[in-house]
Amino acid sequence: MHSRLARDRYFNDFFRYISNSGQFSKTRQFIQHGDTSVYSHCVAVAYVSLWFSYRLHLSVSKQSLLMGAFLHDYFLYDWHDKSEGRHFHGFTHPGCALRNASRDFHLTHREKDIIRKHMFPLTPIPPMYR
Repeated sequence: MHSRLARDRYFNDFFRYISNSGQFSKTRQFIQHGDTSVYSHCVAVAYVSLWFSYRLHLSVSKQSLLMGAFLHDYFLYDWHDKSEGRHFHGFTHPGCALRNASRDFHLTHREKDIIRKHMFPLTPIPPMYR
């Protein structure tokens, strides 16, 4: 299955589009988990999300799935730096990511919902979409 996804033209084309658009390349400079950059984390989330959709034979919008996965942590700051008032990052970064993504990309309602609510239940309103 991984080889099928590695050859998935839609994923590769979308990856090139996102990587060369907006400020996505800036996510390389911020650490997400341990020593993993936000960039690597978002690429992995997009890859695994698409893999699950194939594996479970889910009918999904590949565009919305990939846009939401690539941009869900598009907050563009170092959340480890508490001097910047990032004490509640887990609760607040989805809104920041959505603001940045909306500024740099044309998003559908579904894509906005994915980004805004990806931290449920830390964000109180559950996602509207699978």
